[in-house]
Amino acid sequence: MPFVPTIKLNNGVEIPQLGFGVFQVPDEETTEAVTRALEAGYRSIDTAAAYGNERGVGEAIKASGIARDELFITTKLWNSAQGYDSTLRAFDDSMGKLGLDQLDLYLIHWPVPAADKYVDTWKAFEKLHADGRIRAIGVSNFQPSHLRRLLDEGLTLPSINQVELHPALQQATLRAFHTEHGIATEAWSPLAQGEVLDAPEITAIAAKHGKTPAQVVLRWHLQLGNVVIPKSVTPKRIAENIAVFDFELDGDDLAAITGLERGHRTGPDPDTFNLGA
Repeated sequence: MPFVPTIKLNNGVEIPQLGFGVFQVPDEETTEAVTRALEAGYRSIDTAAAYGNERGVGEAIKASGIARDELFITTKLWNSAQGYDSTLRAFDDSMGKLGLDQLDLYLIHWPVPAADKYVDTWKAFEKLHADGRIRAIGVSNFQPSHLRRLLDEGLTLPSINQVELHPALQQATLRAFHTEHGIATEAWSPLAQGEVLDAPEITAIAAKHGKTPAQVVLRWHLQLGNVVIPKSVTPKRIAENIAVFDFELDGDDLAAITGLERGHRTGPDPDTFNLGA
């Protein structure tokens, strides 16, 4: 069973640095995928209301026999549920599907600037946290301007911001903001949906270390200090993605990967993405 280090969030809660994501996994396949991940040693599972598979995650947790305090479960509030009262209702709905009494991490999925509800939504998150129903609260896809607004409103700082981040979109400015304010960085689409895995720089580093290109990129994330949540439904890949703690990238490797930055997004732009508003 691999040892996965943890990152201490700004409220003292610790999150495993490498977890398992279930984006685009159909609900009927999710229980099996999460079960495989738990068997491989993952203890952090990341889902979202919008994925439609919270119930499948919950079934895998229940069937696993793993003590609840050994697991770290994250879900996210969808855009159409933003607003104070609707957030509280949506949280109850997610918890019912997951079959949990307490959530480890709840995220606002997108800022949805056209709706302008994320401040009221965040106040509902603060209440859920104060009531002990969530151990840590955070955001996803927030830009510095969105985070500054929460600061300007005198609200609690998010513990974590989950954003698209990979060698082709390294988010240096946003990561620096996070560091300045004690916000952890979590990477979704950490492999750029596979787009960076054929880069000659990555394949050369993989050959050098006797690892796969995906393992090299995941190791890069870990050495940057990111929390990372790769997704796969293939047992071999699930196992490979967590087998990244027995090697280390050197300075030349890191410099080569830094050179792959090109500001390329595989997903929406948070400043203009308003689906569900």
